[in-house]
Amino acid sequence: MSRLWGRRFGLPGQFHRFAGQAKAPALPLLALLLTGCGYIGEPQPPLANVPAKVADLSAVQRGGRIIVQFTVPVLTTEGMKIKDPLKLDLRIGTSGEPFDAGKWAAGATAIPEGESQNGFAHYEIPTAEWTGKEAIIGVRAISARGKDVGWSNFAIVPVVPAPERPSAVTAAATAGGVHLTWSAKGPAFRVFRKTAEASDFALAATVEKPEWTDAAAEFGKPYAYLVQTVVALGNHKEAQSDLSEEAKITPVDTFAPAVPTGLTASAAANSIELVWNQNTEPDLAGYRVYRAAGGGAFEKVADVSQIPAYSDKSVERGKTYRYQLSAFDQAGNESGRSAAIEASLR
Repeated sequence: MSRLWGRRFGLPGQFHRFAGQAKAPALPLLALLLTGCGYIGEPQPPLANVPAKVADLSAVQRGGRIIVQFTVPVLTTEGMKIKDPLKLDLRIGTSGEPFDAGKWAAGATAIPEGESQNGFAHYEIPTAEWTGKEAIIGVRAISARGKDVGWSNFAIVPVVPAPERPSAVTAAATAGGVHLTWSAKGPAFRVFRKTAEASDFALAATVEKPEWTDAAAEFGKPYAYLVQTVVALGNHKEAQSDLSEEAKITPVDTFAPAVPTGLTASAAANSIELVWNQNTEPDLAGYRVYRAAGGGAFEKVADVSQIPAYSDKSVERGKTYRYQLSAFDQAGNESGRSAAIEASLR
């Protein structure tokens, strides 16, 4: 039996002999050989559990607050998951030249921990104490044992009096789109728009005057708008106002196309041929032809497609006819009529 085991597991001949002479120790030795060597290396040092440094801190003035955001570390400097609890030490202060992180930290104001959601920290710091100053903001993540790897990147915010928040935002439907107006003083404004399909507002335009027309808006679809005043501070920095109240609208098309122009008439063998200039409205549906015989009243004789031409075959020789033309859109709005012209079939 011992030789059969040796062949099956590829054990050396010496083991065959040993197994035949001393059967009792064979099983412990076999177990050792099958489980591999029992080498034990040098003891590893314990993990430091130092949180990784915050590297994406950002800050901007919005109205009377400084908004600070960053990603909360979840791993240590060794790539391991941080053992709770984690302390966030956010500070705001000023500094002379050259910047010295140690001196800044010693004189900076500690801010109570803000909100954290989905891995992002959010702080709001009142601007009153920092208006007219260049505020410097930094954060460090501290482990449960009080260890940290140092300060994050620093955000520099030149704090100014709060930009004026736009008010009285009004949205009105026009033939060219949704026209927005608002009241606020400022060098520039941002307009944010939300459609029925979108989950949040998106930047739609940046303008210099307190008005803007959303030419991309479609009739019959709901829209919501927000407006914000923006003040450029140089060096790619800015101050923002608080967002305005929402202005909502579902624009309705009540706007008729322009009156057709260039209407002319000419006699053919058995008809009077009308041609005119084509309208350019994107929602144009067609044209409406009106006719009067002699001095009689005008009556509609045809609705035609967007092709600017019509052949009137229901005319009699020797009679004089007058024609007028209007345009209508997909919502059924009809323009005024063109000037009348005369034609006769001889």
